[in-house]
Amino acid sequence: MSTSSSPADPLAPQDGWFGSFGGRYVPETLVAALDALAVAWEQASQDQSFLDDFDRLLVHSVGRPTPISRAPRLTEAAGGGEIVLKREDLAHTGAHKINNTFGQVLLARRMGKHRIIAETGAGQHGVATATACAQFGMTCEVYMGAEDVRRQSLNVFRMRLLGATVHEVEDGSRTLKDATNAAMRDWMGSVESTHYILGSVVGPHPFPLIVRSLQSVIGREARQQCIDQFGRLPDHVVACVGGGSNAAGIFHPFLNDPNVALLGVEAGGQGDKPGQHAAPLCFGQPGVLHGSRSYVLQDQDGQTQDVHSCSAGLDYPGVGPEHAWWKELGRATYERVDDQAALEAFSVLSKLEGILPALESSHAIAAAMRLASTRPKDELILVNLSGRGDKDVLEARTLLEQ
Repeated sequence: MSTSSSPADPLAPQDGWFGSFGGRYVPETLVAALDALAVAWEQASQDQSFLDDFDRLLVHSVGRPTPISRAPRLTEAAGGGEIVLKREDLAHTGAHKINNTFGQVLLARRMGKHRIIAETGAGQHGVATATACAQFGMTCEVYMGAEDVRRQSLNVFRMRLLGATVHEVEDGSRTLKDATNAAMRDWMGSVESTHYILGSVVGPHPFPLIVRSLQSVIGREARQQCIDQFGRLPDHVVACVGGGSNAAGIFHPFLNDPNVALLGVEAGGQGDKPGQHAAPLCFGQPGVLHGSRSYVLQDQDGQTQDVHSCSAGLDYPGVGPEHAWWKELGRATYERVDDQAALEAFSVLSKLEGILPALESSHAIAAAMRLASTRPKDELILVNLSGRGDKDVLEARTLLEQ
């Protein structure tokens, strides 16, 4: 597993910074813990025995490699370019999140920490964390906004079945931002015994680097699979973006392939006004949230704004700092898909390909269909199908029947 870029690479991060984004904006109580985590990660990422253990888990516990598959009926419906799916929905627990949690549990064991905490929005990261902790006999506590608990009750039950304690967070908007705040508060008071498994490429250094490195297995596999199956690289890679871990994971191995366009898809929600969407790269400004500098949805006084998405996993007012850097460099572009289009894509992929996508992934499917309709038939559009939609069926039914 290659975990970092060459120092000569102009796209390589430097000391926790991605250009002017990233860094570490945290209380003094967390500085020593983050320093220790950075050292532990640097050592582990150069330790072949750690990498071998991680690779074995990816094969035997996660079910990697996940396949890429053609979507002929979806392609026909869209018209134009061919749509191909990277099937992270087929990974154990039903989403890409498990890649990160197994890697971080291995890291926590290496550091001698046996209590794990996590935040979760859609519940997939919580389930993946609980799964990894169950396999290694570690204590697991997950913070989840009360509104997301309502929307994702199936995943809450799954976490508890796996032995995790789920804390419902009633603060603020009762969604992912508030769950992250609560997890951060816990970690500040328990850093000596606890490892915090952040679920996305957000937070203070070294979390964005660790999560992206662990999730880059998606892009490394997909890149080689496209060469093996199609004899070439894709023309476009499309992924949904909340915090941004699935997109960073599939984008990163293609960064130095200039002919591969990278498209991130944010939650357009119900409109363009504050509180109606969750699209910081489209509507936000540089600011600090949860310990790093990136694009944030905030008012003129710097206060974080409320957000909305039909998808609990995209319902977040910030984004990973590496995405902000790629946007600034022009290496990746970002657009938004609204709730209605995402729900339509949820239904269309189910009916045409027999694949039930997560509502998060449905945003990427909608954008890929829109893109395909404008491209010639010989162009290849690779979509990261980041998760399956079993968790979303009840919420989607409610929204589709409105």
